[in-house]
Amino acid sequence: KLFVYEFLGDELLSDSFPYTEIHNGVLWEVAGKWVVQGAVDVNIGANPSAEGGGDDEGVDDQAVKVVDIVDTFRLQEQPSFDKKQFVTYIKRYIKLLTPKLEGEKQEEFKKNIEGATKFLLSKLSDLQFFVGESMHDDGSLVFAYYKDGATDPTFLYFAHGLKEVKC
Repeated sequence: KLFVYEFLGDELLSDSFPYTEIHNGVLWEVAGKWVVQGAVDVNIGANPSAEGGGDDEGVDDQAVKVVDIVDTFRLQEQPSFDKKQFVTYIKRYIKLLTPKLEGEKQEEFKKNIEGATKFLLSKLSDLQFFVGESMHDDGSLVFAYYKDGATDPTFLYFAHGLKEVKC
């Protein structure tokens, strides 16, 4: 299953990345991971230490480190927001999204968005901001930050802005 942004169809997440609901289901928290891309480790059965080879032997110069979620869904990093810009974005996002939600989902979103917004504001200086591949800033932002001591980023999604698509 893929999760696409409700308005634009940008693919932002799939069920191969497990999520945890936080702030009464308004936010999804997803663990990202730094991965090495382009390096193919081919074991030809030789023993490099016996042959005097160093540890770096066989490492492809084209190898780059990427964050799996950013790379998989071609997320585009955006400049960060200050508090005023963030509040303006959230107000616009709520106005765009609320009418698209039905019944229970709309009530749940309206009731819990404030708590989720306060949580994001408390982390504002640590957040990275991403948009989907279409680069449309009316779309849902995806946020990333590093939890205390973590070497891999944690991503935050507005759950109500995602639509599940069977693939």
